Amino acid sequence: MLAASAVHAQTAATNDIVKRGEYLARAGDCIACHTAPEGRTFAGARAMPTPFGTLYSSNITPDPETGIGKWSADDFYRTMHSGRFPDGGLIYPAMPFASYTKVTRADSDAIFAYLKSIPPVRQKNREHDLRFPYNNRQLILGWRTLYFSEGEFKNDPAKSAEWNRGAYLVEGLGHCGMCHSPINALGGTSQSDAFKGGLIPMQNWYAPSLTSNREAGLGNWSIKDITDLLQTGVSARGVVYGPMAEVVHNSLQYLSDEDARAMAVYLKGIAEGSASSAPVSTLPNTESSLLISLGKTVYDKNCASCHGAQGEGKPPHWPPLANNQSIEMQSAVNPIRMVLNGGYPPGTKGNPRPYGMPPFAGVLSDNEVAAVVSYIRTAWGNRGTPVSARDANELRSAPLD
Repeated sequence: MLAASAVHAQTAATNDIVKRGEYLARAGDCIACHTAPEGRTFAGARAMPTPFGTLYSSNITPDPETGIGKWSADDFYRTMHSGRFPDGGLIYPAMPFASYTKVTRADSDAIFAYLKSIPPVRQKNREHDLRFPYNNRQLILGWRTLYFSEGEFKNDPAKSAEWNRGAYLVEGLGHCGMCHSPINALGGTSQSDAFKGGLIPMQNWYAPSLTSNREAGLGNWSIKDITDLLQTGVSARGVVYGPMAEVVHNSLQYLSDEDARAMAVYLKGIAEGSASSAPVSTLPNTESSLLISLGKTVYDKNCASCHGAQGEGKPPHWPPLANNQSIEMQSAVNPIRMVLNGGYPPGTKGNPRPYGMPPFAGVLSDNEVAAVVSYIRTAWGNRGTPVSARDANELRSAPLD
C-alpha cells in the first residue's frame, strides 16, 4: 500500500513538472522557431533567413537519433545556459542563448521534462546555408566575447518580487531583447542598447523601443492596457500586428494573469522619459505639404470609416491613430506596411475573432500610400514626419511572413 502511494505521488510530481515545463516552453515561445510551417511540432527545419545566410532550427523532440532523446537534463541545461551542444559545439546565436542563460536550473529541468514527454519525430536536422566566412562556427567565439554574458538571472533586492518576476520573463524566457534591441552588422547588441528598438533583419518590421515613451515605452500606459495587449493582442491603447502578433498567439496569451501583470510592471518600470523635440523631416516642405493634402483625401475615402474622421478609432478593435505611438515613431516602416499589406491581430482566447485591416497595395499607388501615411503621422497633433513614395515602394516587396 505504501509502495503504491509512493508511486502515485511520484507520478503526480512528474505530471506537475511536465505541465509546468509546457507552460514555460510556451513562455519561451519555443514552438515559433522549432516548428516549420506545415511541419511536425518541435521537429525543427524552420528556415530562418539572416543577413549571413539561412539557418534551420533543430529537432528538439525526444527522438534518440535525430532529436534530443539521448540528452540528459544536464545536457539540456548546459545548452540553454552556455550556448553549446552537449559535445561542446558552438550554437549560432539565432538561438537566443544570450537570454536563455538567465533561465534557472529548475525551469530548465521542467522544460526538458516536457520536451521528453512529447511524441518523438524522426527527422534529421537540415544543414545551415551560410555564406563564407559565416559558415565557420569558430567565428562565434568572437561574437560570444563581445555580446554574451553567461549567468542565471539574479533578483534585484531593491525591487519588488513582482518586478523581478517580470524582469526574469522579459529578459530571460521571453527573450524580448532579440527583436526590441538594435542589431549591428555582426548580429549583436551591446548591453547599453538593450530594448532600445530596431529593424528586425530580413523581416522588414520595426520592433519599437521598450524604453522610450515616444515608441513602445509603456510608462504612460495603465497596467491593464499592457496586460490586455500581451494576453489578447488588443487594448484600448493599441493592437499588435506582424511578428508581435505571432508572439502573442504562440506564447503570451497563455501566460497566467500573475505573470502577465509581472511583465507589465517591469515593462512600465523600464520606460524612460522622452525628449520633447520633434523629429526632423528629410522631405522638402513643398513635397510634404502636397503629400499631406493628398493624404487627407485618401484617408477620408479609405480609412475614416474605421479609424474615425479625427483618428479617434473604435478601441479595442479599430485602434486610434491620434496620439498613437506606433504611428509617430521615427521609423515609418510599420504604418507603411500596414497600409500596404493590412493584417490581423492574433486570434487569442481573450479575442478569438479579431477584426482585421484589408491590404491596400493593389489599390493605392506609391504616392497615395506615402500621402496617407504622411497624413496620419502629422494630423491630430501627431508628431511624426512625412514619408516618401520611395519609402512605400521599397516595402512593397517585403516578405509577408
